[in-house]
Amino acid sequence: MKNLSKILIIICLIFLNPLEANSAEILQIKSSNTILVGDQNRNLTIRLFCVDVNKNDELEATNLLKSEFPRGSKVKIKPFGFKENVLLAKVFDIKGSKEMTDLLVAKDLIRENCQN
Repeated sequence: MKNLSKILIIICLIFLNPLEANSAEILQIKSSNTILVGDQNRNLTIRLFCVDVNKNDELEATNLLKSEFPRGSKVKIKPFGFKENVLLAKVFDIKGSKEMTDLLVAKDLIRENCQN
């Protein structure tokens, strides 16, 4: 009886849980600190948290993000709040190895703009 219940639980877990989790994907990088992401049924505008891009470096920063996070890239989002109906968040690649703000800081294209 115990073996039968274990087998039923395993079968239920296999068929009732999705095998592939849906994640957000990059739809458009609008600027060096604003991106559009989407999932299966909605789109969301995200402003990168704690970022102030130098005006002279705007194009270079946008191109860097587009090259590292091309359209369709799967991403994870860590939200920090809302400002003017736009989500403030940090955006990571699906593996968690790259984050957009860190890429910009590494290239010295931004200054952090946190008001603690």
